[in-house]
Amino acid sequence: MKSLMRWGSKLGIVGAAIAGSLFINTLELLALPKEQVIEKLRNVPVFAITDSQGSPLVVSEKDGKTIAGIFISQTDAKKFVENLKTNNPQLAKKVKVVGLSLAEVYNLSVENAKKKDGLLFEFVPIKTQVELAKKVSSSNNQANKYKGGVPLFVANLGKDKQGKDRGHLALSHNNEKVIPFFFEKSELQKIVERVKKENPEFASTIKIEVVPLENMIHQLDKSDDKTLNKIYLVPSKESMQFLQQQTKQKQ
Repeated sequence: MKSLMRWGSKLGIVGAAIAGSLFINTLELLALPKEQVIEKLRNVPVFAITDSQGSPLVVSEKDGKTIAGIFISQTDAKKFVENLKTNNPQLAKKVKVVGLSLAEVYNLSVENAKKKDGLLFEFVPIKTQVELAKKVSSSNNQANKYKGGVPLFVANLGKDKQGKDRGHLALSHNNEKVIPFFFEKSELQKIVERVKKENPEFASTIKIEVVPLENMIHQLDKSDDKTLNKIYLVPSKESMQFLQQQTKQKQ
């Protein structure tokens, strides 16, 4: 990432393309060891717009620092490049969509946090999931309302008859109990419906909640809550297909 391609600050086209929130340098004292944070983020693919040398497309500037967009959806990233062909065809010829893991973005953020002119990353969430997150947050009287960012969906089992919290829905993964956070609401909804059917006592209490990815990463860095060790991020179906394709190519 030697020379950064500047575009957004010159054309003034930022708001419509980048509608996420900053993954900024709030990384100081780690609650979980850095290696554990990286391991949790490693299986989530994200997508950047870069030139042939891997330099990211800078879409805007803030407080003297440059900002690069990181797309959660490969489809959205490709649409961005397609729009470039109309807005700036010369630049469009020089860029491409590159897949990388969320762990790599995290690593770069940690490194850039130490630099005065370090690059900031701004996540671009999937629009349909953002709209679903708004509905979920407003309909279930969630204490911390969703106000933006990349939405993650998690199931809360509610309270038992004695009024005691049951906690979040946990599943078995690699012989361990994990709390899955989904990038795609529909995938969690399938599991919730199955749980309701198999466990009628949860039918009236279980509900889906929304947590921004940015907040999640911040908690992994700052909080000493032991339940953070159980968090497991579940990519969208589109991202899972991308991972499968990558695996086939490597084989």
